[in-house]
Formats: sequence, C-alpha cells, structure tokens
Amino acid sequence: MTGLGAVFRPQLPPERLRALARLADETGLAELWLWEDCFLEGGISAAAAALAWTERVRIGVGLLPVPLRNVAVTAMEAATLHRMFPGRAVLGVGHGVQDWMGQVGARAESPLTLLREYLVALRALLAGERVTTRGRYVSLDGVALDWPPDGPVEVLTGATGPRTLRLAGEAADGTMLTAATPPEGVRRARRLIDEGRQKAGRTDPHRVVVYLLTATGPDASARLRAELTAEGLADVPGLGVAGDADAVAKAVQRLADAGADTVVLQPTADEPDPEGFVRFTAREVRPLVP
Repeated sequence: MTGLGAVFRPQLPPERLRALARLADETGLAELWLWEDCFLEGGISAAAAALAWTERVRIGVGLLPVPLRNVAVTAMEAATLHRMFPGRAVLGVGHGVQDWMGQVGARAESPLTLLREYLVALRALLAGERVTTRGRYVSLDGVALDWPPDGPVEVLTGATGPRTLRLAGEAADGTMLTAATPPEGVRRARRLIDEGRQKAGRTDPHRVVVYLLTATGPDASARLRAELTAEGLADVPGLGVAGDADAVAKAVQRLADAGADTVVLQPTADEPDPEGFVRFTAREVRPLVP
C-alpha cells in the first residue's frame, strides 16, 4: 500500500499545530510532516509537541539542515523521540538551503562531504555504536548515546542532484524528494539511488518519500498555478495537482507507479482551510489510493 501523508506548512503559526496534529490523529492520517525552514519553526521542538499531543499518527520532520546541528545533538534528540514515541518519529536530514546556511554563517564549502560524514555518524550513533571519527566536518571522540533507540530507526535524507541521490542510496535509509519532482523525476531518482545502493552493497529497504503540491476547492487551479509560478516551476510538466479527491488520488498513483513509497500532500502556502485539507487527505483521498 502506498503511504499517504500531509504537510503542516510552517507558514502557519506554531500555535496552530496542536489542533491540526490532533485532527490528523483522529481522522486516521498515517503521517503528518513538518518542515524546519529558516526562519520559521524548529523541527524537533514542533515534532516533540505534535507527538505528545497525539496517539498514533507518525510525525515526520523533513528536513533538519545538517550545517545547523552538531551530529551528536541530532542523535540525542532523535533517540529521545524514538524512545518516548516508539515507531512514530521520522527524521530526515539534508544540505539545507544554501542561501539560508550562508545567512547564519554555517554554509559548508562541500555540502556533499558534510552530508556523507553526517549520515554515517548519525546512523552509527543511533545504532548504539561508540563513534570516533576525524572528518572534514564531523569530528567525534568516543561518542556513544547512553539512551540509544531500542531498535532500528530509519534516517532519511533530502536529495535532488545526482551525487546526493547516489549518496542517499549509499548512506541513508530513505530519500525525500521535493514537490518539484514529477513522476519522471521520481524514476530518475530511483535509478540513481539504486546505483548508490549497489555501490555500497545494500539490500535493505529504502523508502522514497515524495511531496506533491496539492490544491482542492473552487479556486484550486489558480492557487496551484500561482505557487508553481512563484517557484519558477510553471513550465515543468507533471508537477502538482488541482481538483477533487479522484484527481489527487490519480496524481498520487502516478508518483507511486514511478517509484514513490510514500506521497505527502503539500498544500499551497495560501491554503484557506488547513483543517479541511487534513480531512480531505485522510477521508477522501486515502480510500482511493491502493
């Protein structure tokens, strides 16, 4: 079965999260995803609150920008969430938007090197290992978590370019693709991820999560077109979907057929009814997605 989720966009004030998280839980939504976009809302703090307010929905953070966070801190925070809310936290890490990283003085000269070192160290720490490493960016001296997760946890990474997609296959447990990824882009990403997996000799599962820009309601087409235009994506075929549940479910299926394991519906930034969007995803679209 294709996984289905929705995004709580940080353009909404953080005090709106409680009601939306509880609604996601009540309506049976499988996953609610949060963003740590600069300079809006903190990913870990929001995820911890959403998990505490709910009982069953999985809470994802996609993604934590690695230049902002020491890997040991990320490991501690991830392990804490996994122990307090087993099986319900999903964390992704990635390069971060380079302009934002520059604004805070954290921009890395080689983002790919940083991400590689970070993923290797983070997965080892979360597996309960004691890690000593002297990398270009990641340096640990006999670091081990006193309270590692009780079992295996997946570490996802965001990726767009070919080298990062291959790295995702080598060093991560799953990959997140942005809403700028059409079905053919998902197929291409899968091929590159598999190249990385083959290089690393990995045969374990690798989940691909894809965001789908989604608008519904009487002005759906206009809102979708406006957001794609603002992002410079209006001429990319196959991006986003506007319409009723049937139209959205068909768009989800196209991404699933291309290789997505989970599709996360991303409302437009000006979505007029975020609560209604969660209900729409869980109650109208989910029954139509095999």
